[in-house]
Amino acid sequence: MSILVDKNTRLLVQGITGREGTFHTNQMIAFGTNVVGGVVPGKGGQHFEGDKGKLPIFDSVREATEATGANASIIFVPAKFATDAMYEAADAGLPLVVCLTEHIPVQEMINVRAYLDQRKTRLIGPNCPGLITPGEAKLGIIPGSIVSPGTVGVVSRSGTLTYEVVYALTQRGIGQSTCVGIGGDPIKGMDFIDILELFEEDPNTSEVIMIGEIGGNAEEQAARYIAANMSKRVTSF
Repeated sequence: MSILVDKNTRLLVQGITGREGTFHTNQMIAFGTNVVGGVVPGKGGQHFEGDKGKLPIFDSVREATEATGANASIIFVPAKFATDAMYEAADAGLPLVVCLTEHIPVQEMINVRAYLDQRKTRLIGPNCPGLITPGEAKLGIIPGSIVSPGTVGVVSRSGTLTYEVVYALTQRGIGQSTCVGIGGDPIKGMDFIDILELFEEDPNTSEVIMIGEIGGNAEEQAARYIAANMSKRVTSF
């Protein structure tokens, strides 16, 4: 068991032919993620030539979802296109979208968040490293080499500290259930409380590490939630 991503995840990569999209698609496939296709407007019908074979490219997320049975997407596009990419993924009915793009204006994210709140799409990010379930799937840029399967859930606003903490856990023989980097932007998709709720419900997560960051009051809100709702130990810093 894990939260959000596992071997049943069927991933689309929005922006698969760009430099970052190409590099990290190959990294995700090498980790074992089931990447089923890419989306690049204007390049539909072409193929992504990856390290482990070809993947179909589609003009739209809806077309790609219908053709591949995808249930998640990850966004590797510049900030000026990222909001449209999130809207498109939500309109296609994908249950999970991960947006790594940084420098998206706050006003645009306010509108995106309001739009997603009316739908069933969960968003991780933007400006985040994504998430990874050791031994099953990774959506994002967290290095697969630093994780190990186990029962400690990790949720973090800080990208760099996510890597450092996960690596330290692995070095000490402490495996992880799922590691989630939610990003530190003021307006984003899933927040601490959303992830903590999933970890609380996950039978394979025994305890949680929560990593904060300067700015905002998300940590204080999470602390109140933990005191009232969490039966599992949460270590925060």
